[in-house]
Parts: sequence; structure tokens; C-alpha cells
Amino acid sequence: MNFFEHQAKARAQSRWMIWAFAFSVLLTVAGVMAIMAVALAFGTAEKVTLEDAALPHLPALLAVGLGVAVVIGLGSLYKIARLKSGGGAVAVSLGGVLVPPETREPRLRRLRNVVEEIAIASGVPVPQIYVLEREAGINAFAAGYAPADAAVTVTRGALEKLSRDELQGVIAHEFSHVLNGDMRLNIRLMGLIFGLLVIHIIGREIVANTPRGGKRGPTLAVLGFGLMTVGGIGMLCGRLIKARLSRQREYLADASAVQFTRQTGGIAGALKKIAGIDTGSRLDAQKGEEISHMLFGDGVGYSALFATHPPLVERIQRIEPQFKLAAIKTQAVQWNDPGFYSDPGDEGPVKFMAATTRDITPSAIVSQVGHPGADDYRYAETLNATIPLLLRDAAQSDADAPAVLLALLMDADAVIAGQQREAIAKVRGAAEAARVAVLHQSTENLHAALRLPLAALAFPTLRARPPAELMALQVLVSLLAKADGRIGAFEFVLARLLAVQLGDWLSPASAGSSGSKKLVEMQDEAALLLSVVADAGTARGDEARRAFAAGWAHLWPQSTRAAALPPDWPTALDDALKRLDTLMPLAKQMLVEALVKTLAQDGRVTVGEAELLRVTCASLHCPLPPALSGA
Repeated sequence: MNFFEHQAKARAQSRWMIWAFAFSVLLTVAGVMAIMAVALAFGTAEKVTLEDAALPHLPALLAVGLGVAVVIGLGSLYKIARLKSGGGAVAVSLGGVLVPPETREPRLRRLRNVVEEIAIASGVPVPQIYVLEREAGINAFAAGYAPADAAVTVTRGALEKLSRDELQGVIAHEFSHVLNGDMRLNIRLMGLIFGLLVIHIIGREIVANTPRGGKRGPTLAVLGFGLMTVGGIGMLCGRLIKARLSRQREYLADASAVQFTRQTGGIAGALKKIAGIDTGSRLDAQKGEEISHMLFGDGVGYSALFATHPPLVERIQRIEPQFKLAAIKTQAVQWNDPGFYSDPGDEGPVKFMAATTRDITPSAIVSQVGHPGADDYRYAETLNATIPLLLRDAAQSDADAPAVLLALLMDADAVIAGQQREAIAKVRGAAEAARVAVLHQSTENLHAALRLPLAALAFPTLRARPPAELMALQVLVSLLAKADGRIGAFEFVLARLLAVQLGDWLSPASAGSSGSKKLVEMQDEAALLLSVVADAGTARGDEARRAFAAGWAHLWPQSTRAAALPPDWPTALDDALKRLDTLMPLAKQMLVEALVKTLAQDGRVTVGEAELLRVTCASLHCPLPPALSGA
């Protein structure tokens, strides 16, 4: 199952989740109405039947039922609104501590390096990284609406007990959830289930505050305990929904982690340590129930019926079929020694490893989208290690991250570069303009393939800036790109990537949701995109026309259309990409295949073409790894 099929399945699961939630609400409403009827019968002076007590109050009971449905709905909407700020809000609610980009603590540095390398290899922004410092169990989770606002959180136990390979396996597992749309489903599920819990909370408060004496005491007590009971039913329904949605996805994420790292020892080793260490994957946080379906391992300890994760032994045996639990008995003794800690290792420069060459075919690229492999990871290690240390540190510095992006846009012509520095000084001050000039000297000789990875390292640092500053920075980037009177391919790519990632960060709840439009409704937008890509790949008109025709024929083989590139193509393409993002997942797959047909028409793919393909995929919320053959 490729990325686009995963997205289509996630849409189907979302619909199933809504129907299951609606059924749970109906059960809860019916239960509350029944409890109210019992309370009325119990509270009457004379002994009457339940039917005699309920019928005269039927309008009131129906009103109560409607009120309960409204309370559940409002509770869910309240929780979802609280989570709109993205994955970081979930981590902070559990006591997560943000890991700063400049950290030098060995285990935190190792964690950052692993997350950064996997993010670059996956073609997504580096997520925020949090640590649950008080959790000794081995666990992790990814939360957020879209990759741009994702947060990856690990426990202190995972940092201290896991080796680098094992930590890499756990993080690769979590990135599978990031890439396949599981995070959006999970965070919505949190909101819906909270609504079902509200009734239980109300009942608990009634019981706690009911006076022991008086005529109304028994009635209120019955009502409170009844609401707690019915709320408990809603909670059980919520657990069943979580279990139904979570188990199979954990198997898929485990398999993706093996495919990504191309070794079974990492994720299997982490699962074995969870099985062998006394604390396992248990969370002590009171809100562990809320995020149980997001975790790498079972953090609550559910029974088999409500388990959100498959049994540990089964997960390990899917990776290592010959595994027996008794095999780790001796190692478990060592793991449980209070003095046992993993070696954080030397997180210095990574040895260069070249990526394996792939064929540039539609099927090969589509299989890469959202599913990075070991070659992508090795390529990301190479990119990460090859970026000059001065630029890496600047990109991860709160003070210098904006200057890094601006330095990448500085023109080689001294006169135009001077005009750009003046524009920077007007908007951000003379000191910033001087810093951009210094960084520009380091970016001038930067290999073209390192430009977007360097920008990717700066994006997460920018998130800490106020929204107004980010919007002003976006305007300045556009201004610098137009300084020479035209916008080149890389200038468009960088400005567009910044717009997509900052847009998703500032409005995560609306980012990356699956669209419903069909390709036939977007013929003009597709034609413009294919025209730009065809023109970027060749300097000769006939070749550009043939490249466009190859892409167009893939989408509409029974029709013909001529390529057309408007004078202000960057503005037109920017608008077109926003509309194309509303396509259905499988329609996006066809569009990506057509783009590859267009790019590969001349038998080679330049770095510029690869960057244009990547930013198009990013605009469509289809993350594409950076390692493309021929680029």
C-alpha cells in the first residue's frame, strides 16, 4: 500500500470513526434518559412503576437527552479547539520538555540528530522534539495535524535505555504515523473521546457535591452515580473505537520502520527491552489514557479487548519470526540493573555514504512518497554531515535562522545583492543585513543539493517566532526573490516551501486534510504545472513540448493540449498549487506520476527539477524524500 492509498484509507477510517462516535453518543443519551427516569421514580413519595414516572416527564426527558448530546458535542469541540495549536500542545499537556536545537547534552543531541536525519530523509519539516523527563518507561509518540506542526515526544527511559539503532527504530516507527496521516486521525479521536468522558466527569462532580441529608440527596446521588455509569459506557465505547483503529496501524508502522532503517535489530531491540524491563512502556502521567492510541507501546495496560497495541511478542515475531520470550531472560537482568544506561555515543560528523541510484519512473517515485527507505536515510546522513558547521549552527540558532533563509536568496550580482541588503536593513535592521552578508559568503559555494536541506533545518527554529514576524519574513523573501526582475526556479521553490510550512504551522487544523476534488475539475491547473515543469527541464522548445505532451497524455490520453507558460508564472503556479491540494489522494498520485513523466522525458533530472518536484509534492502534502536518481 503506497502513500496515496494510505491517505484514501485514512479518509475511510475517519468516516468510520465519526459513525462509531455518533452511535456511542446515542447509547450515552439513551442511558442518561433511562437514569433520569429511574431517578424520578426513586424520588417520588409513592411507589410507582418506571413507566408511570417517566411518561408524564417524557418532554423533559427528551430535552435532557438533547442537552446531553449538546454537552458531548461541546466537550469534543472544546478539546479539539484546545489541540488546534498542534502536536506540541499534546506533549506539553503531559509535561513534555522541549529539546532546543542547540542542545549539547549527549542523549538529547543523539535524539535530535536521529530525528533531523529521518525528517530530511522523509522529505518533511523537522518536527518539534520533546522529552517526558519523569517517565522511566520506554515509550514515544508523534502528535499533530500535519508534518509541519508535528511533535515527536520520547520518554527519558527511552533515551537512557535504548541504543542509537533502537532509538532510530522507534523514531522511524513514529515517522510512519507522521507520513501516513495517522496523527490527524489520532488527534481528532482525542477530541471526540473527551466528549464521551464529559458525562462521567459531570456525574462524578454531582456525587462529590451532593449533600448527605435532605429530601433531594438520594435523588441527586442516584443521578450522579447513574451519570458516572453511563459515562463509563461512553468511555468503554471510546476505548473500543481506539482499539479498532490502532492495532493494525502499529503493525504497519513497525514494518515501515524496518523498511526505512533496513535492519530489524533496532525496532525489535526496543520492543525486547520493553518486554524485559520492569517499567516496560508504562506511563505514570495521569493523561496517559488520552494518548494511549498514539504511543509506541502500551502505556496504560489495557485488557486484550481494549488493547490499542498488539501483544509485544507478536510484534517482535512479525519482525523476527524465531523469537521466544525466554531468549531475553538473561539480558533482562542486566537491563533492570539500576546502573544500566545505553551509551549515547559520539554524535560527531557522519561518514559519507552514497545513496543507491534509482530509476526515475512514475511507479518508483510514487513508491518513495511517504515511504522513505534505508537509501534515503543514508543520503540524509550524508546531507546532514556535508552542510558546513557554520551554516548548520546558524540554521539551528534562534537569532540566525531567518538570516540563513535570506542568505540563500542573495544574488550573485553585486549591485542586486546590495539592493537586497538595503531591503533587509529596512525590514529587519542593519545588523541582520550584515549577518546575511556574512552567511551569504558561506552559501555561495554550497552545493545545490544542500540548499533545501539547509532551509529545512532552519524552518523548525522559525516556529518560535511571533506569527506577525513570520508573515513579514514571508513578504521579505518574496521581495528578495524579485530583486532582479524575475523569479528563478530555486527562488520560487524556497518561497513556496516557506509559505507551505509556515501556513501549516500557523493553521495546523486545516493543513494537509484529504481533498475531494477530481482531476477533471483541475485541467487548467494541471496544464500550468506541467508547463512550468516542462520548461524548467530543457532550454529547447521542441523538447519542452514533448515533455509536456508526455505528462498530459498520462492524465488524459484521449485529448491533446498545448503547453502555455504565462509571463507571471510564479504567481499563477502558487494559486494553482493551492487548488491542486484539494484533489483526492489517488488523483494526486496520478498528478505526481504525470510530473515524473514530464521530468524524465529527456532522460535526466537536474537538481533544479528535483527541487521543483519536491516543492510540488510538499504543496500537495505528499512528502517526497530528497534522494532522486539522476539529480
